[in-house]
Amino acid sequence: MDALSVPLETQLSQQICFNEHDGQIWLGEQRMLLLQLAALAEFRKEQIDTLGLERAKGFFMRLGYSMGQKDAQLIRKLTDTNNLKELIRTGFDLHSLKGLVRIKEQRLELECDHRSFYAEYVMQDSYEAEMFINELGQLKEPVCWSLLGQASAFTSALLGQEILFKEITCRGCGDSSCLIIGKPADQWQDADVMRGYFQKSPIIEELYELQSQISVLRHKVENKSTLGNFRGQSAGYQQVCKLANRAAQANVTVLLLGETGVGKELVARAIHDSSPRKHQNFVAVNCAAIPPELIESELFGVEKGAFTGATQSREGKFERAHQGTIFLDEVVELSSRAQAALLRALQEGEIERVGDNHTRKIDTRIVAATNESLEQAVKKGKFRADLYYRLNVYPICIPALRDRKEDLPLLIEHFLKKYHAYYNKHTAGLSDDAIDVIMNYTWPGNVRELENLIERGLILTDAGEKITPQSLFPTLNSSSNAFTELSFTETQTNQCQSNQANADPNENNPNENSQTNNNHWIETAINTSDSLEQIEQQLLDYALDKASGNVSEAARILGISRPTLAYRIRKIDERS
Repeated sequence: MDALSVPLETQLSQQICFNEHDGQIWLGEQRMLLLQLAALAEFRKEQIDTLGLERAKGFFMRLGYSMGQKDAQLIRKLTDTNNLKELIRTGFDLHSLKGLVRIKEQRLELECDHRSFYAEYVMQDSYEAEMFINELGQLKEPVCWSLLGQASAFTSALLGQEILFKEITCRGCGDSSCLIIGKPADQWQDADVMRGYFQKSPIIEELYELQSQISVLRHKVENKSTLGNFRGQSAGYQQVCKLANRAAQANVTVLLLGETGVGKELVARAIHDSSPRKHQNFVAVNCAAIPPELIESELFGVEKGAFTGATQSREGKFERAHQGTIFLDEVVELSSRAQAALLRALQEGEIERVGDNHTRKIDTRIVAATNESLEQAVKKGKFRADLYYRLNVYPICIPALRDRKEDLPLLIEHFLKKYHAYYNKHTAGLSDDAIDVIMNYTWPGNVRELENLIERGLILTDAGEKITPQSLFPTLNSSSNAFTELSFTETQTNQCQSNQANADPNENNPNENSQTNNNHWIETAINTSDSLEQIEQQLLDYALDKASGNVSEAARILGISRPTLAYRIRKIDERS
């Protein structure tokens, strides 16, 4: 007896099994789910909001396509007929049984060779159209996406050729009914567009690419808050960027102030690269590295025969930097004669080579730098006052690294990338202990010291391993406390030196009384504790209690950083 002699609705309904004991629903050999339409509507809305309309449409059409393929498998197992029209109709009856839609056949043409196929169906009570009408709001285009994918997939699977369905009218976009038409793919002019919705379209690579492009664009757009290879994000860094970018667009003489190693040459080069002179030479001169007797000839050039050894004429640094920028580092080290010549270059825009008898016009932008106070040098008679006033037109003070520790993560990342590439070796970055040490270190050598430490740490670390404090500071004792207290000890020393420098010499020195009090406190602590760890724990408990459990406030009470306090608390917890 042909299975189709049994009414289709009965035949399909008999395949539904509710297994209450296991909490499962089965249709034939396929496990099914009952889901609320409102929940599906919320999910679809989120997909549209997250992926956009086109990507969401493709997502649900592929979902329907996968369902259609499973429907074709199920229909083949439920029936033993070879009547393709009846199989197709059974597939649409399955739609109805699932509660998806009720299909009303308008036209179904299928030749024996399967090559000619044409179908028209009115979809009544489409669950997708209902979602948009009642929950999501109508669109300007058809919305029965998964039903289209489902119809295309199971028809293609049954016929063995690519069939594509398109929704011509849809209640979800304001039409009176949902009408779909199915034809072989080669009979649709926009078949490639329709196929595109069935192709997987992962967006993660696009997101990575967009993220990279955004970073580049942000760097270009926000150039006022960036400065070449001078890296950072702190308020002090932002202020340097603001001043340097403004100076770059003017022809003003710039004086860079700051400790050794803060990055004065990087700022100077960034000013040049952001200025209209960027296509001309940038010439850097370390005035402290040139002997006093040669500084004039190096800066301003020399004529042949000017002195013993001057066998030919040559241009100086200023002429090489004509129409560009000259960076004079450690300008305070210039000799008196060189200072006079520099003043003339600033005032008149002309120089004179050593041994020459006529002047040469130059157009050179001057950026000077010093880690000493030029004002103090003027008072000591070491530096010309008139030259100081000419150089000090536009001063920029670059803060020390210890005053802009927010910039450390960016600088560490920059130097790691630089030396990973340079040594062709990749580590796993800094360990937690190494980061803790770096964040608490006082950095007397500033950014230059940080760069040297990162390079050293990378050299001493095997590929794939994390850089430890021992690799950064190989001469220090390897105990954890030694690394943790590295910065704390130096900070205390600096504070003591500062306090001594600011003390009033006319007042009695309270050191003796303080020492007595300190000895008394230490003696009491030792008598009431069994170990140094207990003393440390009492201090931490006292600070935390006084700060009402606020770790940041407790760290301020103890005069240490929050990461250091957290580290100490963690160590105590591990011991207990």
